[in-house]
Order: sequence, then C-alpha cells, then structure tokens
Amino acid sequence: MPRFFVDRQPENGLLVLRGEDAHHAGRVLRLRQGEALTLCDGEGIDYDCTVEQIEKDAVLCRVRDRHPAATEPGQRLTLFMALPKGDKMEFIVQKAVELGVSEIVPYLSQNCVSRPDKTEKKVERWQKIATEAAKQCGRGRLPRVRAVVTVEQAVAQAAESETALFFYENEKKTGLRDALADGVGRTVSLMIGPEGGFTLEEAEAAVRAGLRSVSLGTRILRCETAPVAALAAVLYAGGNM
Repeated sequence: MPRFFVDRQPENGLLVLRGEDAHHAGRVLRLRQGEALTLCDGEGIDYDCTVEQIEKDAVLCRVRDRHPAATEPGQRLTLFMALPKGDKMEFIVQKAVELGVSEIVPYLSQNCVSRPDKTEKKVERWQKIATEAAKQCGRGRLPRVRAVVTVEQAVAQAAESETALFFYENEKKTGLRDALADGVGRTVSLMIGPEGGFTLEEAEAAVRAGLRSVSLGTRILRCETAPVAALAAVLYAGGNM
C-alpha cells in the first residue's frame, strides 16, 4: 500500500498531500478516488486513508482510522557515524533507516579521510535519502540526519544514552554480546569510527565519558559494514528481530 509522511494533523477528517508527494501519488502511482493509502505523521501514528479528491497540486485524503505504527523498534537508536569518503554515507543512511535507527549524527574524527569545508548540502541529501528509505520500508517515525559535529561533541551526546556503545577495532576484552548480556536500555547510542579507525586518545576519551568500548569480532569491518552489523545485533538483543 502506498505510504507518505505528512507534517500536520487531520482537519475535518482530511489530510492533504502536496508538492512532490502529491505528484507521486497522482501522476506516478495514478491513485484514483476511493483507493487506499497510509499517511504517517512521522511521530509514530499511522492514518489509514482513502483518496477523496485529486487536484492539480494536491491530493485530498479522507482519514478512516488512526493507530500507532507497528514498525518501530522498542528502543530509540542513535547512530554516531564518522564521515566516510565518497558516497558511502548514502548507503549507511539508507540501511540504518531500514533497520530502525531514529537519528543519525555524522561527525569528524581525527582519522576521517573526508573533511569537507561545507556539509549543509550533504546533510540535506542524506535527509532526503532517509525520508525515502523510511517510506519504502514502512517506518512509523521519520529518522533525522543531524548536522555534522566534532568527535568531542559526538562523544558527549552519545554518553547521554542508557546504553552507549563505542565500537573500537582494538578492543580485545569486551565483545558486543557480553556488553548486551544485561539487556538493552530504552535509548541506545552506537558510535562507529572512520576508515582509519579511532585514535587511542579518542578511545580513551570515550571511555572516560561513560561509553562502553566493545568489539564487533576478530575481523576488521569496513566503515559501511560496521554500522549495519552493530545495529542488527543491538536490535536482536533488544527483542526487535
């Protein structure tokens, strides 16, 4: 069933699609009066609707029912991702959203190969990818891609979560399974490093701030593989798979 996000509440039992969504619903999908679709407020509420009227720049939808979205994980997951080179971030954003991440925070660490001066346009692009991925996989919440921060800011923000994980390739003592043995908190932060890995100083600073240094196994994963593996493991441990 077609699915779109809306940014307002129903008025007189109607929700309205405009702009690109209206074009996609009316011109690409060729929805007709009476056909069913789902509209979501991006905050976890789904509206079961039928098309009431198609105008040149708008599609009017009649709300038939509302209910909490059934597709959201039980935990709020935030991915702190060091900026990778090339277009790898686009893949990471798409797959993280499909898996259920709530928020993605890109950051710059010392070993980041990619160090762009301006990132606003990149963040806009990543947000668009996140939105499209959320529609495709039936998310009930619209994940946000935040502005790029420093590694120090990322560590401080990640430490605020109930479960704060720092995925360090040189960690030898604590595996992810051991770290999650006592359960998963309601809020979870996952901090993934760059192609060049974390510096020792960054790892020590993260542990001092309260993050738990963990390993993803004996093999070194690519920066675009690590967040997918980490998210899947945490979701499984939290009862979401």
